Amino acid sequence: MNYYRRIRTERRRELRKNETEAERIMWIYLRKMRMAGYIFRRQHSLDRYIADFYCPSTKLAIELDGGIHDTETQKQYDKHRDQVINNLGVTILRFKNQEVIDDPTQVLQTIRNKLDSLYISN
Repeated sequence: MNYYRRIRTERRRELRKNETEAERIMWIYLRKMRMAGYIFRRQHSLDRYIADFYCPSTKLAIELDGGIHDTETQKQYDKHRDQVINNLGVTILRFKNQEVIDDPTQVLQTIRNKLDSLYISN
């Protein structure tokens, strides 16, 4: 295993161990989607970035954003990151952590609608 791959693997493990409350809630719900045939991975590498959640069959990445993502610097970083990931053919959905905590049903409905539309188009 090359050096950078090992570093990314260690970073993904660290992120899974130190998940936010919103990530914990989202993972509980996304795991239940397996019954509908959608299998998600947590902290999945896409190019040199790590997506919070990723469904390989539909190429859908889900990002949960905390307050840090409201800064102008982070917004620019996220925009560039999203462009790189989009160029891989991956669709990205972003939600604020607070949205997941306050109204997980609505967030899940949005995800389900996107999954269904991506599955049909593939």
